[in-house]
Order: sequence, then structure tokens, then C-alpha cells
Amino acid sequence: MDFSDLNRRSLDIFRNLVDTYLETGEPVGSRTLSQKLEASLSPATIRNVMADLEDAGLLYAPHTSAGRLPTDAGLQFFVNGLLEVGSLSESECHQLEESCHIQGRRLEDVLNEATTLLSGLTQCAGIVLAPKLESPLKQIEFVHIGDRKALAVIMTQDGLVENRVIEFDSFFSQETLKQASNYLTHILSGKTLSEARTLLSSELHEHQKQLDKLAKSAIKEGFAVWAGDEKTARSLIVKGQANLLQNVKVLDEIDRIRDLFNILEAKENFATLLDAAINAEGVQIFVGAENELFKLSGCSVVVAPYKNSQQKIIGAIGVLGPTRMHYGKVIPLVDYTARMIGKILSS
Repeated sequence: MDFSDLNRRSLDIFRNLVDTYLETGEPVGSRTLSQKLEASLSPATIRNVMADLEDAGLLYAPHTSAGRLPTDAGLQFFVNGLLEVGSLSESECHQLEESCHIQGRRLEDVLNEATTLLSGLTQCAGIVLAPKLESPLKQIEFVHIGDRKALAVIMTQDGLVENRVIEFDSFFSQETLKQASNYLTHILSGKTLSEARTLLSSELHEHQKQLDKLAKSAIKEGFAVWAGDEKTARSLIVKGQANLLQNVKVLDEIDRIRDLFNILEAKENFATLLDAAINAEGVQIFVGAENELFKLSGCSVVVAPYKNSQQKIIGAIGVLGPTRMHYGKVIPLVDYTARMIGKILSS
């Protein structure tokens, strides 16, 4: 349905009905609306309009009440063009900026903290699709931490830090690991991880005489962990699932939340959904059954992509909650968080 299909009176009644529902969670009747509307309309006139909106698939009447509730299609219609988006407070902006501070920290830690804060501010579950490590490398270092263990640290030109504990088959001294670190930094600085993977095998063969045998072995074993580690692929982070139990009023809502927990545990559908959001600009709102990738009625996803220093979209962050979420507050919070992550990645 297009907005032009409804006249101003119908849009006004529909907007007020949805606003009231999002505030109370209860079916909305004609008498309640007649007290809220600026125009003087009788309950009978409002009931006629509500019946037309029901025929259009935007409202439905639950069997327990004479009032109306918006359908998933109605909520999608509402957020697409009738929603009045609020603004963030200085306190909220400051909290998000602090959580997104990234210099010298692992990207995963930053995303974890930003997602946890976003979950708390929205009282929804926070979700984020973490990117592959695709930024150009700046420095690679092996730090000796045990007889056959080393901490492999990769720093990117974007200021991100990633590390892994590596177990070697044989003992390597700190001096050997330092030689390996210097060599890797020299040949791989400015390359992405995927480019480095291709370059490394040929470089080791051509310069094998310049490298100590142990250093060459450390490089092969250490970088193999990075190149093949599943954690370097995109991963889905979910925080604040318990928030979904807030304001649950009836048993069927509890059943929906239980189903949602199971889906969150599996994660595949949400990774697919966030991948779809990556292909779009700005905040995306997916309302329950109205989204082909997310067909769980009763829940919505609000998500926005974020970019790296090359202005390439590399991930997405957002929240998942009941369809009766405070969209006017949630949307600017998600948008601001995504822009803050992108801004800091670009600095």
C-alpha cells in the first residue's frame, strides 16, 4: 500500500493508533482515539475509518477486545513514512562515543561494548555483524609467552588490534620470534590479510636464505593460524537477550521470546539479515513477518551498516526487540552508533 492510498484523516487516525499502541501495548479503541485526535471526530466515524484500515491489512481486531492493533504490515507502513524520529540526549551521545573509542583496542572488544551499551539504552537485544580483518596491515608481532606459545598481534593502519595465542610444535626464543616479526612487518605492511596470505608463500621461498630456519618455521606456523582462523571471518555478536523479557504481558509473548532465543542461538538467519543490511545505505527496519529473511511475527530488527576508512561498508550494528519497540528512540540510537563506529574507523 502507498501513502497516497489513504486520505489525511485516515493517516491521522492510523498514526495516533500506532503511537498509542507502542506506548501501552494494548488494543486501541475509538473512544481513546477521539480524545487524542486534534480534529473533532465521533467514535462512530473513527470506527468506520478503523474498519477501512483493517480491510487494507494495516489493523486487526484481537478476539479479546473491541479495540484494534497494528499488523506487522501496518507497523512497517508506519515506520516507513509516518514515524517521527526523536533526537539523542547529550548523555546518550557521550556514552556511545566513549564505547566506540577504538585506538589500540581490539575491534571485537569495541563492538562488544558498543552493542552492550546499545542494548541497554534501547532495552532490546543488541546485534552486530563483525567484519573480516580487511584493513591494511601496519605491524605484526610475536610475543613469547611460554615454552611453545606466543601471542601473535596484528595491528592495522586503521588502529585496530587483533591477537591470537599460538602454540608451536617446537620451542622458539624471543630473538627468533622478533626476527619473524620484523620480517613479516617489512613485507606485509600496507597489505590486507588476504593479500598477505597470497604474498607470503612466494616471499618465503625467494628469501629463504635470509631467514633463520626457526624464524621461517615460526612465520609459517604463526601466519597459518591467522589465515585459517574462523574468527577472521564475519561473526555475529548478540548482547542483552534478557531485555527481550521486559514488559512481557501475556503467555503467547513469552512463547515468541522463547522461539526468538532459539533463533538467536542458531544465528544463521540474523547473519543473513545483517548481510542484506550491508547492501543498503542508512538505517533499515525489518518488522516481523514483513521481512522475507526474518519471518518471526512479533519481533522487529533495526540495523544500520558502518564503514571503514576507505568508506567501504564492512559490517552492521543494530537491535532486535518486540514489534512494540520505541522506534522513535531506537532508530537514532542505532544510526548514531553506526556512524560513530564508522567515524572512528576513518580517523
